[in-house]
Amino acid sequence: MLASFERYKRVALLRNVFDNVASWETPDAATFVIHMNKVQPTFIQQISSFNLPIVIVPAEEKDDAFLQLRTVGTGPWMLDQFVPGSYVRLKRNPNYTPNTNFEDRTGFGGYKQACFDSVTFRIVTEAGARVAGMKTGELQGVEDIPATTVARSEDQPERRAAAVAELVDPDRDGEHLGAAHRQPEFPQSRAGRAQHGRGDGCRVRRQLSPERRFPVPDQADYTDAGKDTYNIHDPALAKKYLAASGYNGEPVKLLAGKDYAPMYNSALVMQQQLKSIGINAQMVVVDWPTSVNMALKPDTGWNYFYTGWGTPTALGALDTMQNLAGANATYMPKDGREDPDMVAAFTEMNQDVDPKARQDAFVRMQKLALERAYALPFGSYTKVQAVRANVQGYKPFRIPRMSNVWFAK
Repeated sequence: MLASFERYKRVALLRNVFDNVASWETPDAATFVIHMNKVQPTFIQQISSFNLPIVIVPAEEKDDAFLQLRTVGTGPWMLDQFVPGSYVRLKRNPNYTPNTNFEDRTGFGGYKQACFDSVTFRIVTEAGARVAGMKTGELQGVEDIPATTVARSEDQPERRAAAVAELVDPDRDGEHLGAAHRQPEFPQSRAGRAQHGRGDGCRVRRQLSPERRFPVPDQADYTDAGKDTYNIHDPALAKKYLAASGYNGEPVKLLAGKDYAPMYNSALVMQQQLKSIGINAQMVVVDWPTSVNMALKPDTGWNYFYTGWGTPTALGALDTMQNLAGANATYMPKDGREDPDMVAAFTEMNQDVDPKARQDAFVRMQKLALERAYALPFGSYTKVQAVRANVQGYKPFRIPRMSNVWFAK
């Protein structure tokens, strides 16, 4: 336990969750004690969230490099082989016993039984190749397929996509735009706000909910704070902000990849919208792994990065705003200098003993994030998964789950 927490504090993207920790100790083999600098009513909530996976690892692995943790496999499946960029193969774990307290899967938990000897996840980047592989039987299941493929498959029963679903609730898994880090050549605040005035740039494959902010509307801590500066659709106002910002035609670079069509399409639409009000918007198109690595560094030449916030926004305010706090805030403040107003609001969200005061702090933080264009909610998008007709027991989920799945005879 101690080694796992120390590793998380050293390398994790959300390691600022431990900023208020004074020390920790293991007085005996069955006890782990955490000492706090100040009272923090939300600390247990934070570290128990599956948005912060403090994975329990052997002590001898605690110094492994970032993103190089060795896979163990304690569930129904064990890692058999991994070829980066090609495939991952899992094999049945002979030492795993299903949890009989459940009748079926519950998210990633519940009753899970490995019915196959092995499962191979192949990386197939082209949608057409994924569809072709499913039709020929080379692939038994695929995701992110064109919706038109589903309709055509109904005329081919032997190749029919038996479990096809729009996987994600349109009001639950939001696509977001991680806003600019503070490059000196990029005009501040008002130039960022110009994008709000021009429009959301998101009407590609999905519809923006008028209630959409950060946490989804069914969360208890949902607020529409900041709506007066968000998604206004006023080009004249956008040009006014731009003129007042001192912008002088400097390139504004939109970092995107073609691996996720909704993100790439959003970047294309936003580029045209920005150009229409006089911003020199330029696309930086790379593959998804490269774009993620570039987004983690403040000096790789980008201003806007397109990504998705699915899990945090479904969990509520604290998990969502964690993305905009700490040294690894997704808006990548220049030289690591965080916005002091954002820091103060997030600190109050965590440390105030009054629940109402914590909610008020969240309201302030959301308004700041929207007004200063640190992150722009672009709306929601769905994910389509499909399996061949002989695949039984498969249930669509945000990440494919292969437990409790078998082939029909």
